[in-house]
Amino acid sequence: MSVLVTGGAGYIGSHTVAELVAHGEDVVVIDNLRQGHRAAVRDVPLYEVDIRDTEQVGRILRDHKVDTVVHFAANSLVGESVEKPLQYYENNVAATAKLLSAMVDNGVLNIVFSSTAAVYGEPVRTPIHEEDPTVPTNPYGETKLAIERMFRWCHQAYGLKSISLRYFNAAGAHPTLPIGEDHNPETHLIPIVLQAALGQRPHVSIFGNDYPTPDGTCIRDYVHVMDLASAHRLSVNRLRTGGGVEAFNLGSGTGFSVQQVIDVAREVTGRDILAVHSPRRPGDPAVLVASSDKAKQVLGWKPQYDDLSTIVASAWAWHQSHPNGYED
Repeated sequence: MSVLVTGGAGYIGSHTVAELVAHGEDVVVIDNLRQGHRAAVRDVPLYEVDIRDTEQVGRILRDHKVDTVVHFAANSLVGESVEKPLQYYENNVAATAKLLSAMVDNGVLNIVFSSTAAVYGEPVRTPIHEEDPTVPTNPYGETKLAIERMFRWCHQAYGLKSISLRYFNAAGAHPTLPIGEDHNPETHLIPIVLQAALGQRPHVSIFGNDYPTPDGTCIRDYVHVMDLASAHRLSVNRLRTGGGVEAFNLGSGTGFSVQQVIDVAREVTGRDILAVHSPRRPGDPAVLVASSDKAKQVLGWKPQYDDLSTIVASAWAWHQSHPNGYED
């Protein structure tokens, strides 16, 4: 049996592929390469296929005797989703429905889903728990939640088993392989800060310094990409031995402010990183921190890289060796 990873040439997808391979899994990747990078996939079959092509997806499922799908393929920019909601419903919800059709038609009834903390919207408490209200404040979060709900109906109708992993701020890079974070445009804080350290940006913008936090800047929960990868591997194992329809938060359980991230990056890089204060962005909550107790108890998840300096250092190593991303 093998694992099919959709979007496996992307940031978290490629690290999950590496994690699965390191633990003896046979892996096959589907990616249309509009956002992913062929160089991020190493030593496994990669098909440049869109998941909406049910005929080709079905053939791949059969040819590789796939028993579990790990699903990353999606559009994932919050701001873009507000500007282009129909694109996000098409590429996230409708495309996932096509993928599920191919799976059901070929008897593949296990799926691990890359979901997001954006399904919660404005948190009602800190840290956030899985049973808290899910009221997304943007189309991106809404489409991810729609997919989670689709899984429930597919479980009832077809026996599909699913695990939705709601993660917070992914960061860092593989400790030994030459894979890391390369987005265009880049919207994540840590790579933006490191691009400033490399002189690729004149400064880092801090959006708001008047939040009700110790230093006035937003607090977020950063989780290392390899810890996310291990959670996906553990989820594959759980679906093979049981499960039903489940959702798990993935985070460090510790929040760091934007200012703290910049300060740690200055220490790690030894560079003087200029920070400029800008007005708040609409819809940015003051604090987003996850409770990951459920994942630790049920999946046996044990984060290995939960120190912010370690996360930033691994990202810095990638950006130094790949200043232009995978173009190198």
